[in-house]
Amino acid sequence: MEVMRHASTFLRPPPLTPAADGPPLTYALVVLNQRLPWFAPVLWSHATLRVFADGGANRVYDGMPRLFPEQDPLEVRRRYKPDLIRGDMDSIRPKVKEFYSNLGVKIEDVSYDQDTTDLHKCVTFICDFTPKMDKSNLCILVSGALGGRFDHEAGNINVLYKFSNTRIVLLSDDCLIQLLPRTHCHEIHIQSSVVGPHCGLIPLGAPSASTTTTGLQWDLTNTRMSFGGLVSTSNIVREERITVRSDSDLLWTISIKKDI
Repeated sequence: MEVMRHASTFLRPPPLTPAADGPPLTYALVVLNQRLPWFAPVLWSHATLRVFADGGANRVYDGMPRLFPEQDPLEVRRRYKPDLIRGDMDSIRPKVKEFYSNLGVKIEDVSYDQDTTDLHKCVTFICDFTPKMDKSNLCILVSGALGGRFDHEAGNINVLYKFSNTRIVLLSDDCLIQLLPRTHCHEIHIQSSVVGPHCGLIPLGAPSASTTTTGLQWDLTNTRMSFGGLVSTSNIVREERITVRSDSDLLWTISIKKDI
């Protein structure tokens, strides 16, 4: 079974040391309508494509200047200009919409589609925007994906399953979540300066009849996991390299340190 490797290097400021075991990832950033994490400028610096999902534009407009209190707010807002604002356009404030429109930012109202979330719409755009790119090297970082209403969080997690062939990382101030597809064995390289030690493996969507891990304080060995049964929460990373193999798709989550 092919090995899929993961690392949280996007939480560290560039430049990054090139990976020795494959081509570097190409990052895209989606900003949702939740509080901007304090490390948002670092995510921005890694991304080659930046998309605001509707009210995510409000969060950057309001939040980025607060992260640079000694700089002119207008200059900060101009510096953090997206490539696109996309969504239902029911959350973005008129003043914010006008500001980015005057900067030449493309704004797409896709309110005709009420069957998908704003995140789904943005991920679709990113995947269509890079049709010739090897999707195995694309990683979509999603700011503001956690926190707020639970149904919004569930919708964002559903996008991980809908686009299971695309690397997508949901981020908040406290943690990250990503899908580990059952089609691969997984190696998670722990960047201990920015993440951990608390972590979890969640069998959301379907039970796992057999999951095996290495590198955790409480490793799993051909373990069955399901809601209503065992779920690996509040685990601890013990090694710099974690391995996971399962017969079911799993959610991997790990805490993000506050003093990066």
